[in-house]
Amino acid sequence: MYSLSVKELVDVENHAWEEVRELLSQGISTYRTITAEPEAPVNTLVRLQVSTRSYLGAIAYETGGIVFEHGWISLLGAGGDGIYGSLTSWNGLSDFEDTPALCGMLIVAYDMAGGFFGLDTGRFGQTGHIYYFAPDTLEWESTELTYSGFIGWLAEGDLNLFYETFRWEGWQDAVGNLQPGQVFSYYPPLWTAEGSGELSSKAPIMVTEVWKAACSGS
Repeated sequence: MYSLSVKELVDVENHAWEEVRELLSQGISTYRTITAEPEAPVNTLVRLQVSTRSYLGAIAYETGGIVFEHGWISLLGAGGDGIYGSLTSWNGLSDFEDTPALCGMLIVAYDMAGGFFGLDTGRFGQTGHIYYFAPDTLEWESTELTYSGFIGWLAEGDLNLFYETFRWEGWQDAVGNLQPGQVFSYYPPLWTAEGSGELSSKAPIMVTEVWKAACSGS
């Protein structure tokens, strides 16, 4: 079924994981690496058919995922305790999934504001760029970053500026009180003139519910 085996996809001599680790350790963002479930890395790599020469393959093979900024952003990997879903479950490549896949898009991360990051694999012309489904516009917007550039942005970018209108004083504690798989529902919503991180009330909601709504409007 899959053209390349795990032995062919794991490039020992050109493995990108050490480069990723160094980038994260030297960055300014807080992060936590999730330990993958047994056998999940092999299954994920084979189902994605990507080499560990790439950042995507290295993260898929070496982690269950990576959680940034006190849990505000969840970068998907092979799946594990402490992160909801995986690169396979979010993208129609798993035997068990409750999140609908989006054609032409590989979902790679989501955030606590109900935003999603996806790698364009054909939906927008196969640009290879990361797009962001913005909860304040309900549209996919290009970041003009490749996946490796996106990892660099997560490690070293000004995330406070990017999320300035979505966050509020004390958001770190609020994120810590969420259960795995929960994100924030804002009221008024962020896409309204009245909605904002500071002024809207926030309540926990399953990320799957937000994703299904995003897919229905995409």
